[in-house]
Amino acid sequence: MRRQSSKTASPAIAGSVNALFIIAPIFGIVLIGWGAALAGLISDKVSDGLSEYVFAIAVPALIVSTLTRPGMTGEVAWSYWFSYFGGAAVSWTLGTLIAGRRAGVERRGAILHGFAASQSNTVFVGVPMILQAYGEEGAFPLFMLLAVHLPLMMGCATFLIESDSDKPILARLKGLALVLLRNPIFLALAVGMVMKATGLVPTGIPKALIEAFAGTASTCALVALGAGLKRYRVLFDLKGATVIALLKNILHPLAVWGLAFHVFSMPVAYAGVATLFAAMPVGINAYLMAVRYRTETGMIAASVLVSTLLAPITTLLWLAVLGKT
Repeated sequence: MRRQSSKTASPAIAGSVNALFIIAPIFGIVLIGWGAALAGLISDKVSDGLSEYVFAIAVPALIVSTLTRPGMTGEVAWSYWFSYFGGAAVSWTLGTLIAGRRAGVERRGAILHGFAASQSNTVFVGVPMILQAYGEEGAFPLFMLLAVHLPLMMGCATFLIESDSDKPILARLKGLALVLLRNPIFLALAVGMVMKATGLVPTGIPKALIEAFAGTASTCALVALGAGLKRYRVLFDLKGATVIALLKNILHPLAVWGLAFHVFSMPVAYAGVATLFAAMPVGINAYLMAVRYRTETGMIAASVLVSTLLAPITTLLWLAVLGKT
């Protein structure tokens, strides 16, 4: 009996170790960045500068480098988009409805609650995590989802919040287009897709420069995220922030997992990427939107922190569900 139990337990232990190897470097760097900021080793100015570098240079370089890599091909069926954004719609709708029942939360604030419950932290956590878990097999569906995720989610949030605005619809759409055209991530995705379609592959010095910047993306992004957590205050509304975090870390990926694996048909890697993408914590764009519209900033900031702190546990659970343990 003891020998049989030992043999049975070994795969489970090995699986847990594999999962820890996936998430430990990711969230370990986040915690180191947070600790360094709390200890005063990294100032707010350094944290802001590092975030700007990641957003404007490092991640765009990673996107271009990955999309132009030989062998980076694949097809994305509509079922892939329906699975991810269908799950996002479930979490967004429920988050908005729950917030709408809370005293003192206005219409725009309720929309932002729903947005936070469905907006994944793609650049700082999603990209390094999914590439670590799925490698080359998951790179193409990851960056295709990243390309659609940013304009669609930001566009929906902006349109819903400003739907009662005096601005004409065309003016709002023009404003959204200008925002996207100034976004380095969006531009990098566009450049990478054009280069991929035309067969243009960087070589020589341009390739070396792109790969040098791309190699810094993951570590710098995670340090910047950790250092940035210092300024968020979770005690503003722990209950509300926890609700948003649970919707984001559990309900959103659960809905995507159900659609991707049990309703639609697609490659296992695609379904796994969509699920793990949804399992990422609340994205920083939710906080930026709250600041822009001057509503629910404390709540959304707290939800970013709570969601990120819960992410190591919930990510382990989702890796187990996806068979990555």
